[in-house]
Amino acid sequence: MSLQIGIVGLPNVGKSTLFNALTRANAAVASYPFTTIERNVGVAEVPDQRLWDIAAMVKPERVVPTAIEFVDIAGLVKGASHGEGLGNQFLGYIRNVDAVAMVVRCFHDTQVPHVTVELDPRDDIAVVDLELLLADLATVERWLEKVRSAAKARPKDYAAELAFLEELRHRLEAGDKAADLTMTDKEAEMLRELNLLTAKPRLYVANVGEEDLPEGGELVTAVAEVAAVEGAEVVSICAQLEMELADWPPEEAAAYRAETGLGEAGLKKLVEASYRLLNLITFFTTTGGKEVRAWTLLRGTLAPQAAGKVHSDMERGFIRAEVVSYQDLMASGSFAVAKQGGLLRLEGKEYVVQDGDIIHFRFSPS
Repeated sequence: MSLQIGIVGLPNVGKSTLFNALTRANAAVASYPFTTIERNVGVAEVPDQRLWDIAAMVKPERVVPTAIEFVDIAGLVKGASHGEGLGNQFLGYIRNVDAVAMVVRCFHDTQVPHVTVELDPRDDIAVVDLELLLADLATVERWLEKVRSAAKARPKDYAAELAFLEELRHRLEAGDKAADLTMTDKEAEMLRELNLLTAKPRLYVANVGEEDLPEGGELVTAVAEVAAVEGAEVVSICAQLEMELADWPPEEAAAYRAETGLGEAGLKKLVEASYRLLNLITFFTTTGGKEVRAWTLLRGTLAPQAAGKVHSDMERGFIRAEVVSYQDLMASGSFAVAKQGGLLRLEGKEYVVQDGDIIHFRFSPS
């Protein structure tokens, strides 16, 4: 399954515009609340020049990037957790995502009304946070009812879970996010079963006006101050500009970014931030001249488990991995030269896969 990022925020902050820019999925965009009345799901290829460098060397029939899936739901408003607006109907769609990207409006535009009279990113973030907390609180309370019912017959078996859920409810009522709580491994396991929204890793997307690029302005500073307290990362993007550039030829879009000092494309910046947030890396495989493919992997994963990403039979019958780093391959100019120079290594079951590794797995078919 692809890496999944849930996009949340108030109405009219540019969520669907960002979604379109990232996925070219053409979700509806308009300057009035609740344009998104159904969830939008789109898959974007992860931009990675290393994949294309390897492909240029191998010249395969097919090049397959790894992918990231974005889930855009209706904008949240105050009272969403109690049925106000439409966002609450769709919060369930992001309970299984890997991380949450909160889009915060950091641009002024009289043609696009804001949900409040004054534009204050801190207040906007607080509204969304409160609704996520209240939605989580409702989830915990429903879970508590189920566990209390089961505990009537076997109170000792459920004592620890009941105590944890009661404490969790108390902390959520106090305004603490689930991600900020200190807990034991057993409690963390119970928390994962709940799929709480405030337990998700988070990053902020400051949606800025084109005139505020590349720095972003004082509104972005406000978002950064909130994020710093949480230890979260902020990515500044002009969603409208990125959506327009997504339709340009890649060379022209890159040239425009270079001329205007914009730097990397918004998708690349957001993907890189997501990888850092979730501690992910990319490795590559080649199958002769047929295919070069990129794979997303949790940092610290061993070679057999990486093989399992390619096919379950490879993990079960893993023998060893032939590994060369991207840097070594590029410096060598070919796999043959890398092998002659001792840069193509044989690694066993305890090898920890590194970002940029190009791997051929040897395995015994079951």
